Amino acid sequence: MLRRFSRLLLALLGWKVFEPPGPRPPRAVLIEYPHTSNWDAFYGLFANFALGAEVRWMAKDVAFRWPFAGLMRRLGGIPINRRERTNVVTQMIEQFAVRERFILGITPEGTRRRTEGWKSGFYRIALGAKVPLAIAVIDYARKEAGIVAYIDLGGDRDRDLARIAELYAGRIGRHPELASPIRWLD
Repeated sequence: MLRRFSRLLLALLGWKVFEPPGPRPPRAVLIEYPHTSNWDAFYGLFANFALGAEVRWMAKDVAFRWPFAGLMRRLGGIPINRRERTNVVTQMIEQFAVRERFILGITPEGTRRRTEGWKSGFYRIALGAKVPLAIAVIDYARKEAGIVAYIDLGGDRDRDLARIAELYAGRIGRHPELASPIRWLD
């Protein structure tokens, strides 16, 4: 029922939800780009429900305060303390090791503001867990949200990032001026 409602709501708002043909992997790191607005969470959650993807996503722990903490967790949220080094990459790799089904959503920029590039945590998690990347987009220009492709990483950071950049070419966030360039920060 939630799946149908989500598809209907997005359609009423003029949005289309899509996923590439073929089987969906049971485990993957899903990256969403460009992340330029709080509205990305709204469209992303409803696209997730519409696809029946059950994506878990990381967000800073301050967003998990009362009265919304329980709701945030039920919607798939995983609180992350960004004020301290807590070895999140290792923790997430361990989660993949103990779960048969796990889709972990990450925004590579780590913020809605423009940065000089992408953090590499998503890449290190996918390689360490030996799972594919799901290339997800919320494209405001086309009014579409979904998964563009599933790709396996080769281990060559620059070559893999160039392939990811090709898949995101022409995709526009709500505030295009805030989209970070697709290049490594670290």
